[in-house]
Amino acid sequence: MLSRAFLRPKYTAFQAARFTRQLATTSDQGPTSTRDLIKEISQLAGDNKASAPEITAEAPQSSAEPPQTSETNAVKQWPKRLHDISRGSRLPRSVQALYLRPLRRKAQHGLPVCDLQLRSYSVRNVEFFADFAIRAAYYLNLPVSGPVPLPRIVERWTVPRSNFVHKKSQENFERITLRRLIQIKDGHPETVQLWLAFLRRHAFYGVGMKANVFDFDDLDVGGGLDATADDVDKALEPYFAQFGQRHDAKQKQPMVEQINSERFTNPRSPMNEVRKG
Repeated sequence: MLSRAFLRPKYTAFQAARFTRQLATTSDQGPTSTRDLIKEISQLAGDNKASAPEITAEAPQSSAEPPQTSETNAVKQWPKRLHDISRGSRLPRSVQALYLRPLRRKAQHGLPVCDLQLRSYSVRNVEFFADFAIRAAYYLNLPVSGPVPLPRIVERWTVPRSNFVHKKSQENFERITLRRLIQIKDGHPETVQLWLAFLRRHAFYGVGMKANVFDFDDLDVGGGLDATADDVDKALEPYFAQFGQRHDAKQKQPMVEQINSERFTNPRSPMNEVRKG
């Protein structure tokens, strides 16, 4: 009877403190026998049981679960953060554009003029430089599409681990190359060359570039080359004039007499004789 009334799982810390306080106040009277002590403990247990629903209803929440507020649940997006910052001080448009998607020009005809392929072993590097290339194309008024993820290139090698103790065990190496494709449309050839030169000048580490440039011309390409041939010859004439024989190297005798002369037949040094030592 004592164990059922005393050891109950519904008691909270506040109920246990109240029970021990009542027991301490009544213990000063000093019960005369063990039977009276058991009777008094059962009465206190009954009183705590009757008052348990009121105490449990007023019990506070445990500290293990922090109160959830609207600030912790709602995550501010970048446009809202920029709006909050712009209230106090306005950031430049170029700085605000870094947190937004890159702007693009609209292509009128859709003729591809350049395919730029970016390769890297790191996703972070290739994504960063692809974003940089698209932003540079926008400021040069070049319509751009992409970046388009291309299939990865997976290379594997199996080599011996060592040449002595571990010569019979092998080790595998793997290298994955990530690729992105950026295409320029309806761009002027000089502007495309300027864009590629700008990317080469500000190249990012760990990123390789491969560009395929397409030039469009009319059907009469041969006639145009013939027309410009005379202009090219005139431009290269001062450079071609520097090649040829020297004016002071000319001889009055013909070439046959020079070969049959004593200078060529009798050399001064004994070329055919072996020096004896």
